[in-house]
Amino acid sequence: MPLIVARGLTRIYSMGSSQVVGVREVDLEVEAGDFVVLKGDSGSGKTTLLSLLGGLDRPTRGELRVAGHDLHQADPARLTRYRRHVVGMVFQSFNLLPTLSVLENVCLPALLAGSPYSSTRREAAKLLHQFGLEHRLDHWPSQLSGGEMQRAAIARSLVNNPAILLADEPTGNLDSRNGRMVVDLLARLNREESRTVVMATHSHLADHCATLQVLLEDGARIDGRE
Repeated sequence: MPLIVARGLTRIYSMGSSQVVGVREVDLEVEAGDFVVLKGDSGSGKTTLLSLLGGLDRPTRGELRVAGHDLHQADPARLTRYRRHVVGMVFQSFNLLPTLSVLENVCLPALLAGSPYSSTRREAAKLLHQFGLEHRLDHWPSQLSGGEMQRAAIARSLVNNPAILLADEPTGNLDSRNGRMVVDLLARLNREESRTVVMATHSHLADHCATLQVLLEDGARIDGRE
């Protein structure tokens, strides 16, 4: 069974008397260990698809199963557990809390999931060391460069050891050098740890890493592959 299976996946938003299609009849299969690159212009449905995969939004219709979880039928409590334990998410804007240190930011998802503080702190420090941020543990996010903030955000997304890493335009706020560093980091996680990665991007920086490229246009998949 593939790690991700979508059949006829559709998300429609009601805006007053009109309806806006986020994704339309998308079929998708992703195997464990894949590096999936979602491509398409703004408004093509990339972020909507990632939100559905991340359990942040619900399908209007269609089938969506991720790591054995039926995300169409799951109740709010199940979706919360899914978000905390199955997926990690990385965003374009980093989303680090400014009043927490870098180490505290990385610890936060595990603490919210009920993990003990001592083991969480060790895991967070190990991840930050792995990503070259061991000298930044006690710094505030505002003291980091853009590339450092995104590496810290990736560490935060991994602290609960998720099966899938979802990245929404992770290089969008970075210069080309730092963008390549972030893509190389994601590729290393995929290659060396068999971490499944689904990355939405406008850029071509991750094209060489992809085991599967998915092209979206107006919410629909147009590359003709599952």
